[in-house]
Amino acid sequence: MNDVTELKQYVEVHARGQRVQGFRDVLDRIESDDGDGPGSWVAEWSRAAERLAELGKPLEASRHFALARFPFVDGPGRAHALERCAQTLEQWQRERAPELERLDVELPGGRVRCWTTGLSAKERRPLLLVMGGIVTVKEQWVPALVRIRKLGMAAVVTEMPGVGENTLPYGVKSWRMLSGVLDAVGDRADVRRTYAMALSFSGHLALRCALEDDRIRGVVTVGAPVHDFFTDEPWQEGVPRVTRSTLAHLTGGTERHVLRDMADFAIDDEQLASLAVPLHYVASRRDEIIPAGDTRRIARHVRALTLLEHDDVHGSPRHTAETQLWCVRALLRMDQPRGPRAAALDLMWRGARARRRLRSR
Repeated sequence: MNDVTELKQYVEVHARGQRVQGFRDVLDRIESDDGDGPGSWVAEWSRAAERLAELGKPLEASRHFALARFPFVDGPGRAHALERCAQTLEQWQRERAPELERLDVELPGGRVRCWTTGLSAKERRPLLLVMGGIVTVKEQWVPALVRIRKLGMAAVVTEMPGVGENTLPYGVKSWRMLSGVLDAVGDRADVRRTYAMALSFSGHLALRCALEDDRIRGVVTVGAPVHDFFTDEPWQEGVPRVTRSTLAHLTGGTERHVLRDMADFAIDDEQLASLAVPLHYVASRRDEIIPAGDTRRIARHVRALTLLEHDDVHGSPRHTAETQLWCVRALLRMDQPRGPRAAALDLMWRGARARRRLRSR
């Protein structure tokens, strides 16, 4: 059973990022994470989701189902929520975005299920690879594919190993999954110009892959663990239970020892110094999951670093709009540095930052 107080705390950044309306009303009705009866996490999110589905709002329903299975599937209630999340998203796609396509990539150890846009053997566009972290299913990012295609890029949205419909195990060599996805679309995209917008723990995978696979030309991430998270045992003592239990679920470890057992995931200073591509990194100064030592480490050793720091907790929930614009701005600065879209995104980001500062006074 998860700590429902922690669930309410850490789901906020996901609800804000997906523009889930009325999420606090749902949270107020939740009393426990015990099973899937009335007042439970799964039941209240799923009830809200089914109501939206009945009202003909499949995208909103899918987002609510995604939060019902948060942080990972641990029983029939969350398994059903994940299934309904995928079903309602597919309904939205058929009705509103038929140009989006499914892609299944079979790799040693399992299947990576993806959504794609812009793949074409006749016109091979630069590729954007989009992934969330250990608690984020791909369905939460699929609507962004509609906007990404307008940027003149192909894109693939998928999940980390063990998350959602991804059946691969999560381990120290999981970064190879990204190379496998690039291999699968190499005849329909210019994968030699691949950019990864990979948040949280998937940012760690993208960095590891970029060290080995020169097809990745840049990484944009938010709150990715790098080194100290995996090695600083005193820090690990304070890592929230929801993070430890999710990692234990994904790796097959135990909640008590999982972080200690992941020490070989750390990216060392020599590797960071050898990173040959730009890294755009958003850090939260009061992050209770990712230690400040990781931010200092990349600042010392990564040669092509652009760093944005927020005075906020993990995921910077009070800076959601600003962070989203900054990430897209970072992507365009790498792929289309002289294009008009990059200039427009820069203005939008500056405006969002100014509005947030005014509100905080």
